Amino acid sequence: MMIFTSIYGVVDGYFVSNYAGKTPFAALNLIWPLIMVMGSIGFMFGTGGSALVAKTMGEGDKKKANSQFSLLVYISLILSVFIALIAFVLMRPISVLLGAQGELLSNCMVYGRILCFSVPFFVLQFEFQSFFVTAEKPNLGLYMTLLCGITNMILDWLFVAVFNYGLAGAATATALSQLIGGIFPLIYFSKKNGSLLKLCKTKFNSWVLSRTCTNGMSELLSNISMSLVSMLYNAQLMKFTGEDGVAAYGVLMYVNLIFLSIFIGYSIGTAPIISYNYGAGNQDELKSLFKKSLVIIVLSSVVMLFMSLILANPLSKLFVGYDENLLNLTQRGFFIFSFSFLFAGIPMFASAFFTALNNGIVSAIISVLRTVVFQVAFVLLLPIVLEVDGIWCSIVFAELCSLIVAAIMFVVNKNKYHYYGKEI
Repeated sequence: MMIFTSIYGVVDGYFVSNYAGKTPFAALNLIWPLIMVMGSIGFMFGTGGSALVAKTMGEGDKKKANSQFSLLVYISLILSVFIALIAFVLMRPISVLLGAQGELLSNCMVYGRILCFSVPFFVLQFEFQSFFVTAEKPNLGLYMTLLCGITNMILDWLFVAVFNYGLAGAATATALSQLIGGIFPLIYFSKKNGSLLKLCKTKFNSWVLSRTCTNGMSELLSNISMSLVSMLYNAQLMKFTGEDGVAAYGVLMYVNLIFLSIFIGYSIGTAPIISYNYGAGNQDELKSLFKKSLVIIVLSSVVMLFMSLILANPLSKLFVGYDENLLNLTQRGFFIFSFSFLFAGIPMFASAFFTALNNGIVSAIISVLRTVVFQVAFVLLLPIVLEVDGIWCSIVFAELCSLIVAAIMFVVNKNKYHYYGKEI
């Protein structure tokens, strides 16, 4: 589900870059992090809420779990509408703040404002990705996401390549896909269904809301921080290389988005299982899940490193092969950036793991250090010495430091949650 959700921006980028040009492509890459910031609300309610709902089901109270689930869906929908309206009104000053001027500013306004209309459904789509797993319907969630991804691809081809609607066409294609991703699950859970969850009448419960926000705060901060850091990267690249740097960074982010979505997807998929077994007191199963997860993530990290090194040249040519200078810049950045995949998986899993254990504080510490402190520090300091190469290197150093922090947290908390022992 996470992989196909990440395809939205990738497909938009391909068609915009090759059919609309370099400036619209740069505009897309400037604004997309803002859309992800708003969509991250769904991650908070989804991951934090599913941990609470799964724990409640593990304790045997299905009625209470459905009430909690319903409250979180309703609150997130109302909140996302409000945030989308604010973003629509402030799109111009936000674009200027990101460094857009002239034609680039106009393109940012077009892309951003169209997508504001679909933000509430984008939030729901992220939220339901977690709840589909909790409801024991992960396959249904996957099919829904596949439908959205395929719809986006077809509409991008139609609006951008066939009808030449440019950046506005790409934004419309993405918005319609997000609309499907939010409305269909809403309808499914509103009616009688074969899952463990169903939307129902509920009452406002401040404890449920605060516990969900606390549990999911690390995922919210992680996704918001990644988006804000992307904006900082874009600002640094505008300073050193102009629009070419932003376009090159966009290509790297597409691969980064797809690869990291594998780690995010695995973490989201296992979180309800971890929460359930923690709530039910199944320590042996918790130990088994921990061990298997570490093995899977380490092996996946190595595979991703080699895949990114192999795919660096062909993917760079696919997106920006029409401009030699831009192509060379992208290939150079791609090679350096690839080594970050070797270290990123464990910290991302660690954050989700502690969220699933209802320990939002440890999860938030890992998340904030990884996505804010380390990345901001390195992206500001390394370019002073290494210039553009310093920008590409910063993510590698940040992920390595995050891996060390995650390992420390695993060791410090092992006796509290009993996920590490003789069985491993």
